[in-house]
Amino acid sequence: MAYQQFYTGFLNANKGKQHYACHSHYFWPDCTREAMLNYWDDSAKYVDEKWGYFFQTLVPELQQRISKILNTGAPEQIVFAPNTHELLYRIMSCIDSAAPYKVVSTDSEFHSFQRQASRLEEQGAIELITVPTKPYHTFASRFKAAIAEHNPELVFFSQVFFNSGYVVNDVSDIVHSVTNDNTLVVVDGYHGFMAKPTDLADIAHRIFYLSGSYKYAQAGEGACFAHVPVGCKLRPTYTGWFAEFGELDKPRETGGKNNVQYSLDGMRFAGATMDFTALYRLRAVLRMFEDNSLDVAAINDYVMSMQRTFLKKLADCNHPLLNEKHLAVNNEMNRGHFLTFELDNADVTKALASKLKAHHILTDFRGNRLRFGFGLYHTPEYIDLRALSEIP
Repeated sequence: MAYQQFYTGFLNANKGKQHYACHSHYFWPDCTREAMLNYWDDSAKYVDEKWGYFFQTLVPELQQRISKILNTGAPEQIVFAPNTHELLYRIMSCIDSAAPYKVVSTDSEFHSFQRQASRLEEQGAIELITVPTKPYHTFASRFKAAIAEHNPELVFFSQVFFNSGYVVNDVSDIVHSVTNDNTLVVVDGYHGFMAKPTDLADIAHRIFYLSGSYKYAQAGEGACFAHVPVGCKLRPTYTGWFAEFGELDKPRETGGKNNVQYSLDGMRFAGATMDFTALYRLRAVLRMFEDNSLDVAAINDYVMSMQRTFLKKLADCNHPLLNEKHLAVNNEMNRGHFLTFELDNADVTKALASKLKAHHILTDFRGNRLRFGFGLYHTPEYIDLRALSEIP
């Protein structure tokens, strides 16, 4: 199937450019434009009653679709927010500790976690234990060892590391290694959801799984979600009025302690008023996938084939910097939907990214790591690296 037909709007707006930053901002399928207009129409139709309409129609459908993709078996445990940072901080607000509490994480987490954790550590609220992700082949064993040694209140790690593309294929094994039932386990799935086939069935009772639509779900910013562990009774301090939607738990004392009620399902981690436009876009994209029999496995197979095509064409260029010797993750089985090239330093990387941009090859970089992302709108013909002959 020619998947480019789904992306005519963004492709036409970017003619003459090769966009390899879909691990950051994926081109939106054309169906998202109509979805945004539908949101306007429904808002005009329902006005103040739109919240009830959204939570009776839109939200349940998305919960069902996301739960099916992740195989959680618990759609009611999906809760939405404008960004994953809001969900992360809400989860962390459940930890009631006068003394600094321990957090085990890695040196490769995205800013939503890293900045917040660093600030809390600076404040003396947490003790942050940071496990290096490299060397990758020993990461899982070293991470499990750190969890066992420190017995933390919170474990946080990514399914796919944003700065390298390395896929943690043994997520379940790491989660099962956490023997303290009171330890909160959070998996950042942003580079995994709708990119790599993911089955949370055996850990759905144990983890918070965070993700959203800005990247591989292709619906843009503003539609993030968390899968909340099945049976979770935690009471976030950082809470909003959406958390009272649905059946509520009962206050223990009228007007006293624990008088604030929470939804009995994942909505107990909900926030407050948000713009649902992005959720309309997400629904449209997921419906489009279903209508065209596109599941995550098929998407992954196609994207990985585009990576192989890119690497073959790259090898023909024999470029001194952009070559397989500089790949952060060589094994395709351990690689997400982008290629990361590790160069000598940040200045060299920035200069190369600028030269590529001057030739309308758009990518991005983090420090000394240059990243090329691939998506459904790429084809073998789209990938044209002849300009590398003019870039030293």
